[in-house]
Amino acid sequence: ARSGPPRRAALAELTDDWLSGLFDAGAEDLRGVSLVAVGGYGRGELSPRSDLDLLLLHDGSDPKGVAALADRIWYPVWDLGLALDHSVRTPAEARKTAGEDLKVQLGLLDARHLAGDLGLTAGLRTAVLADWRNQAPKRLPDLQELCAERAERQGELQYLLEPDLKEARGGLRDATALRAVAASWLADAPREGLADARKRLLDVRDALHLATGRATDRLSLQEQDQVAAELGLLDADTLLREVYEAARVISYASDVTWREVGRVLRSRAVRPRLRAMLGGGKPVPERSPLAEGVVEQDGEVVLARAARPERDPVLPLRAAAAAAESGLPLSLHAVRRMAAGARPLPTPWPAEAREQLVTLLGSGRPTVDVWEALEAEGLITQLLPDWERVRCRPQRNAVHIWTVDRHLIETAVRASEMTRRVSRPDLLLVAALLHDIGKGWPGDHSVAGEIIAKDVAARIGFDRADVATLATLVRHHLLLVEMATRRDLEDPATVRSVADAVGSQGTLELLHALTEADALATGPAAWSSWRASLVADLVKRVAAVLAGEAPEEPEAAAPTAEQERLAIEAFRTGGPVLALRAQTEPPTEEPSGEPEPLGVELLIAVPDQPGVLPAVAGVLAMHRLTVRTAELRALDLPDPVHGAGGSEGSEGSVLLLDWRVAAEYGSLPQAARLRADLVRALEGSLDIAGRLAERDAAYPRRRGIVAPPPRVTVASAGSRLATVIEVRAHDAPGLLHRIGRALEQANVLVRSAHVSTLGANAVDAFYVTGPEGAPLPGEEAASVARALEETLRG
Repeated sequence: ARSGPPRRAALAELTDDWLSGLFDAGAEDLRGVSLVAVGGYGRGELSPRSDLDLLLLHDGSDPKGVAALADRIWYPVWDLGLALDHSVRTPAEARKTAGEDLKVQLGLLDARHLAGDLGLTAGLRTAVLADWRNQAPKRLPDLQELCAERAERQGELQYLLEPDLKEARGGLRDATALRAVAASWLADAPREGLADARKRLLDVRDALHLATGRATDRLSLQEQDQVAAELGLLDADTLLREVYEAARVISYASDVTWREVGRVLRSRAVRPRLRAMLGGGKPVPERSPLAEGVVEQDGEVVLARAARPERDPVLPLRAAAAAAESGLPLSLHAVRRMAAGARPLPTPWPAEAREQLVTLLGSGRPTVDVWEALEAEGLITQLLPDWERVRCRPQRNAVHIWTVDRHLIETAVRASEMTRRVSRPDLLLVAALLHDIGKGWPGDHSVAGEIIAKDVAARIGFDRADVATLATLVRHHLLLVEMATRRDLEDPATVRSVADAVGSQGTLELLHALTEADALATGPAAWSSWRASLVADLVKRVAAVLAGEAPEEPEAAAPTAEQERLAIEAFRTGGPVLALRAQTEPPTEEPSGEPEPLGVELLIAVPDQPGVLPAVAGVLAMHRLTVRTAELRALDLPDPVHGAGGSEGSEGSVLLLDWRVAAEYGSLPQAARLRADLVRALEGSLDIAGRLAERDAAYPRRRGIVAPPPRVTVASAGSRLATVIEVRAHDAPGLLHRIGRALEQANVLVRSAHVSTLGANAVDAFYVTGPEGAPLPGEEAASVARALEETLRG
């Protein structure tokens, strides 16, 4: 019933007694033999399903007797189904193996006597520790490399939704590595909070073992609620936040410790030469001024001797900005001294403090490490109290690769690359820092964030106009990408609504840069050349409106020569005709200068008939083609066009579908295969729903992940020319096919579709009209939305 360290200690004690009994029963006539616990068991930290690391140590006088004893110990362990890592060695063999295998040496550093010859165990412990300290200058760089390789392979514990508590960076392996560094006497880790962080991860691992009944260190999504309940926590998010906080403490301690190891090893390498040059005197470390009260020493940023944090409230920001600009780490001692003695900034902040914050945010990649150093000692929440609500907050969205707080800093890093594009880089950087600050509060984070941003901006010392601009940027930081990917850019209502929300050219310029920085900092799935081109097109149109140009009402554009050719051929043959054409954007400014593919344009002409949209969407889904945009229009073909093929005086209507698609993976299918399946789909001889259901069944959904139900809404004031129906649902093969079929059954016409997929979430907007081509009345539109939602939920 006990949990935490008492349970681990009790389990280790129980195991000790049992193994000692096995040893004593089998070693009655043996001398010079001992049983030793190593690794985690040596530290007395046994989780419910931990394996046992055991060394049978002997002096070499009776190999046969030792082998028999080993069997009498190992087999009962195996019979109980316990995992066992065992070895039988003499002290010399153990030291030799440790010298060759770093992992063995690390395990022996925690050797603990269980039974037998205590002097033999004590001698090995003394020898192994002496070896480790003598070899530390050589072995510690190897250990650091081992930690770096593991971090590269497993990722950072403090950001993963399904972290490995042991192997990921900031996990239990890193905590053990810090113990090994301390045992070398070469350097020591910052102790504050480290033991608690390690205890927290061990407690979570205990609960994970009990919840799963398995020896696992991976905190899978489906286990998190049960583990949280086992620990008495509110929910899985609370659990992840505790794990992230612990991992952050261990990661920061690792950074500081390895930096100190490097400094010590460098000083040892140059000390003899310096002593010779200085005639045997002790070298004085060089100190280079960086800013008022801030200097560089030994590759770190430290406080000047005359600095007085208790009299200089701007010092923390000044030191952080100097460190980030110079690309140097902040000294642990300097950060702690500032955290302990710094006075709070007055409200509003003095101009220097605001400028130093902007300098810190605009320093690029070095900002991340400096910010983490300030946060480790609580300085960030002293400066920005609202930061506490987003600190270590997980984001359960496959698109996001960071916690909320790290995403905000990553956005600032990305925004620092765009400061030459805007007239107010300070507002861009602060907006980047604050744009998701509302995620720590209930409700729409953009709405909550606007309120917080106003308060923070005023406290930082921006004037009233700048406060209003920052609030607008935070409130509408998703506006451009949502409107560009989910609305018809040819519709004046789209452009006017954005212009009304933004209000000025300067704000639009800032919002464009913030949109790109936010998406790039989110993850690879959130930004692409296609999204960039749509956002740039929208910004260009909105800028024209803000400059006083009224957007023209869209007129039906004349068909291109290729569209007309396809329409004529479709009418003549009475069946679908299609063409695939790759699209690229102009060469980039990157060194390669290569044009980047935006997707493939798929042109389809089909004689007007019911069911075209679901048929085409279904065929594309069958061929694993992702639809990005879809435009549909009817083209009436007059008599002269049909003279060669149609009957005299005949008229016909042909549907033109202009879609942009991309292959889910692999290469694009041949146009002939697409056409053949489309013909069968329109004839009704191809069971699209059945084929998609078979494929879906072949790839079962991950156990324990339940997608939220779909939601269908009617966008208010979306367009004057059509009704905009927006669908938010879990992305799945055939989703667009199901939507198209439901809209056909509702007897509405789809004028265009704007498809957006972010991770596992699809957000699609459909411009629909009634049969006569006018927007749907309000009640009818709501009825269509309800029917579509019921279909998708079913």
